Amino acid sequence: MHEHQEATGGAGGRVFTRAELAAADGKDGRAALIAFGGEVYDVSGSRLWPAGRHFRRHHAGEELTAEMMKAPHGDLVLRRLPRVGVLE
Repeated sequence: MHEHQEATGGAGGRVFTRAELAAADGKDGRAALIAFGGEVYDVSGSRLWPAGRHFRRHHAGEELTAEMMKAPHGDLVLRRLPRVGVLE
């Protein structure tokens, strides 16, 4: 991977640290981001993630790979969300 691609996440957006992901919890006007399989998605505009929470089970700002694989919808819903980068 080229140095520029590494810093920006290549063609997939920017690279997020775990601390940056945790800060994007959807509260107090902050963006709501989740990670799945090393990729970061923006759920801020989803009506299913009000205030950074999804059905009182999941919270924005977290890595949700294991939880999403157990969900009845699996990772299919991610296709509708903007992919904004990768998790460091």
